[in-house]
Amino acid sequence: MDDTWAWTPPVDAGIGPDQDLSLEISWCVAPSAFAPLTSAAPLAVVLIHGFGACKEHWRHTLPALGAHLPTYAIDLVGFGDSSQPRARLADEQSDHHSMHYGFDLWGAQVAAFCREIVGRPVLLVGNSIGGVVALRAAQLLNADAGPSPCCGLVLIDCAQRLMDDKQLSRQPAWMAWIRPLLKAMVRQRWLSTALFRNAARPALIRQVLRQAYPSGAHVDEELVELLYRPSRRPGAAEAFRGFINLFNDHLAPDLLAQLDLPVHLIWGEADPWEPVAEARAWAGRFPCIRSLQILPGVGHCPHDEAPEQVNSLLLAIAEQTSRTQQAPDQQAT
Repeated sequence: MDDTWAWTPPVDAGIGPDQDLSLEISWCVAPSAFAPLTSAAPLAVVLIHGFGACKEHWRHTLPALGAHLPTYAIDLVGFGDSSQPRARLADEQSDHHSMHYGFDLWGAQVAAFCREIVGRPVLLVGNSIGGVVALRAAQLLNADAGPSPCCGLVLIDCAQRLMDDKQLSRQPAWMAWIRPLLKAMVRQRWLSTALFRNAARPALIRQVLRQAYPSGAHVDEELVELLYRPSRRPGAAEAFRGFINLFNDHLAPDLLAQLDLPVHLIWGEADPWEPVAEARAWAGRFPCIRSLQILPGVGHCPHDEAPEQVNSLLLAIAEQTSRTQQAPDQQAT
């Protein structure tokens, strides 16, 4: 079941325009979420896609989880069928219609969605940059949960964001020399638009998918089309411009260090972009991380490349989280 939701970002949060601007947010929910069996479920799952993807990227996850508990998927601002406002970089003057794309925007969007639409405790599940969004949303829900506290998170091949300024020490020495030129170039709208139009082609999408899905499983025309279709919308290049200029934003380790909720990691061992060694380091470093499941031969999007394995893990985590959520209520009664 697909639907839309009108969301007005907070004006004073540094993410939106200088006056109220209503954005149209596209989301979907597994049909069984409205069945009597799950209407009183103590927990809902919210699925958050990665960069360049959309809610349909959870095509194998939504029905599998939705058969057991309310499960939602949402298009982040700038992606899928959600609004694609003009991008405003951090040092550009605000106006009535532009947005600062970043994790504060997307985190606030997901937190508001949980409070206003889901209306019950949530397990946040994010892939790639969706993992960072989930961490930021959990932080915001911790501060102001309303009816929808975050009870846990699952990060699937969470983005490490190595191009962030705070990661410069991990980059080759020559990167420090070319970085000022790189920043000056990618902020140019004509260049970012040209780069986007070159990338948003079915042939190139297939090429990238061959890297992201090393086993080749589930790389089909449906997948190519669900990624290509949103890129043809008039404002699609704006989210791309905003994202490639995120040189100083939230990093997953910083958010994990401040989190006291249970976090579970699922990682494709063959991910070409987010090395599994970092996941192992996080698991040994942050007490909030309760489990790390590494899937051999799987790449950056395990939920779509190996859905049977991932769905089984997600259902087990959701069941465990539900039991934990119900225990205090039973003790209270």
